[in-house]
Amino acid sequence: MRRLLLLVAASAVALAACGTGEGAPSAGDGSSASGINVTGQGKVTGTPDTLTLTLGVSVLRPTVDAATADAAARAAAIIAALQAKGVAEQDIQTANYSIYPEYDYNGTTPRLTGYRVQNQLEVKIRQLDGAGGVIDAAAAAGGDDTVVNGLAFSIEDNSDMLQMARTAAWSDAEAKATQLAQLAGVNLGKAVTITENIEYDTPPIYYDRQATDSAGAATPIEPGQQEVMVTVQITFAIG
Repeated sequence: MRRLLLLVAASAVALAACGTGEGAPSAGDGSSASGINVTGQGKVTGTPDTLTLTLGVSVLRPTVDAATADAAARAAAIIAALQAKGVAEQDIQTANYSIYPEYDYNGTTPRLTGYRVQNQLEVKIRQLDGAGGVIDAAAAAGGDDTVVNGLAFSIEDNSDMLQMARTAAWSDAEAKATQLAQLAGVNLGKAVTITENIEYDTPPIYYDRQATDSAGAATPIEPGQQEVMVTVQITFAIG
């Protein structure tokens, strides 16, 4: 009997800590509201409509003048190839430009081997059906100095996906809070605090120039699916 009374007393203390009255603030520093705290998640998947890639040239020449001249010519050729494939001018932006000397450290003393010029562009491709052909044309224009650093798919306007994921996250959190209130024998009140976190999950994409076969077929680029996940942390008042 004494053990049962102790358990009942402990439960009473726990409920008192969860809330008093209409969701009044808990004791302490007042940084968080009292009530039932739950986490809800909502996931929605969609097909990407935009490919963003970083590509350009990395040129090593004996002198700075030679390196900058060749890098400029090859970068201009890449830009022309991109535009010829339908990439809009506003979707091509310089992302990085650098010049620095390179040394050979294999001997007893460092030996200057030349000067490296890197010119990288951030490019958005909106016609994904022809993305492989666009990349191949740019790589051919840049020649052996071409560098492709990465590709990332995205959904340009994902507002509808966010709304659906947010609704699903809210429903998930509300269902959990309702069950907890029923188990505790209390009434579920209004939400008093809400925080949200948004995550995007897209499988990594790799570009391999050797993927183009001898017949000249474009490098295959598959957009796959992008997942939007909304996580909400909600505190519902008791009462």
